[in-house]
Amino acid sequence: MSDENLAKAPRKLLHIPTVAGADVISYNLPGSPKLQLDGPTAAAIFLGTIRKWNDPAITGQNPGVTLPDQDILVVHRSDGSGTTYIFTDYLSSVSPDWKAKVGKGTSVNWPVGLGGKGNEGVSGQVKQSPGAIGYIELAYAKQNQLPYAAMKNSSGNYIEASIASVTAALATAQIPDDFRFSMVNPPGADAYPISGTTWLLVYQEQKDHEKGQKLVEFLKWAYKEGEKMAAKLDYAPLPDSVQARVLARIDEIKF
Repeated sequence: MSDENLAKAPRKLLHIPTVAGADVISYNLPGSPKLQLDGPTAAAIFLGTIRKWNDPAITGQNPGVTLPDQDILVVHRSDGSGTTYIFTDYLSSVSPDWKAKVGKGTSVNWPVGLGGKGNEGVSGQVKQSPGAIGYIELAYAKQNQLPYAAMKNSSGNYIEASIASVTAALATAQIPDDFRFSMVNPPGADAYPISGTTWLLVYQEQKDHEKGQKLVEFLKWAYKEGEKMAAKLDYAPLPDSVQARVLARIDEIKF
């Protein structure tokens, strides 16, 4: 949440990071080739300035892959979402053009394309539309068996989204005391560049004693036990050092 939104809250809100995940760029092309893309090319596609799959900006990064002379159909989220925030935060960090014309947010004015509700809506549109491209969570790409591009990171390496590459991105994140941070386009040879965290927003002062107590008990369980389940669900658990900081913050919740 922004400083402005935090100021509007009736009581102090804490940001409690839970797990990290990846946005992937998925597509529907004949033969489901494994593509490589860099940030500026992705931004140009979603701006609508690259319109064909055989554009030199795409073919130049994919030697040996035959790409069709086919229109690109952009699919984006129609609803506000953290997935969109991470994706537009990334595009803003790699493309001055995107930053100036569209910017970042949970919801933005998309220059081109069709909207789909939720990750499932975007996944469905991409799956049924030849030539489509869209951004979705890694978990949805895996569950729907959709191909997704390896992305060029800030070290110049094409990296595929995985628990390991998201963990590598998280390891380099500068995490301030209030836990509000971005981890897109991080340094690190193995870091996946479109990575982000999901947060719980919790009031520091809980008005209901019993509910507050149960909430704190649940949060402590989530970090001590629940984090162990994250990788099976295609999310990266927080590093032990961050988990320790979060548990200390949970101890500040009063009920």
